[in-house]
Amino acid sequence: MSITLCFDFGNTRKKVAVFEGSEIQEAITLPDDANETIQPLIAKYKPAKSILSSVIDHNPVLEEILTAATKFHKLSHHTKVAFTTPVGKPETIGADRLALSAAAVHYYPGQHNLVIGLGTCITYNFINKFHEFVGGAISPGMEMRLKALNYYTAKLPLVKADSNVPLIGYDTTTNITSGVVLGMAKEIDGFIEAYRERFRNFNVLLTGGDIVYLASHLKNKIFADPDLIFKGLYALSEVNNP
Repeated sequence: MSITLCFDFGNTRKKVAVFEGSEIQEAITLPDDANETIQPLIAKYKPAKSILSSVIDHNPVLEEILTAATKFHKLSHHTKVAFTTPVGKPETIGADRLALSAAAVHYYPGQHNLVIGLGTCITYNFINKFHEFVGGAISPGMEMRLKALNYYTAKLPLVKADSNVPLIGYDTTTNITSGVVLGMAKEIDGFIEAYRERFRNFNVLLTGGDIVYLASHLKNKIFADPDLIFKGLYALSEVNNP
């Protein structure tokens, strides 16, 4: 089976997933996007295709390397997608949100889908059963919240995220983790309940690196899939790299 490399460059991490056929084999966190990092990947996996979702100013030579070695596609508002964007300007929709929406339509077609991405920011992306991306919301992600408490105050420390947090914090660290982790969980549940008031039946798809901290604190039924954005990128690659 042919190999496809799906690159996801976010504000916090640069990752690549290796697909053999339509099955994901592994996801790798890259130290950077330097030529010395990308060329060994090409040599090791010998991919036939590649796709890049990037919301940062990445190494410009990266696209040249992938174009020379593979059938390459860069995700943009020109990408062929299986859904429409009837509101706003398509060119302003982030590449990560396009990939998540593509995954929702590919794996849950003909259904309302609320896709929640837990990255540097939390993105709420609603794709209706008519395969229309109708918008959503963006709020600060976990790392951003933790850093903001440290940066904008004189004495609050920078603490690490934790999934095991008490409702009532008993020291500074647990007060912060309770406020951030449980606060995010309540926010997410609140959005889900608000959507439920308008749409009777819909799937809730949760993805992103912070799933491990939040999934156990959510009261609503969700489908948690840390690889959802990669699955969306693979689906888009198949359409745009025939």
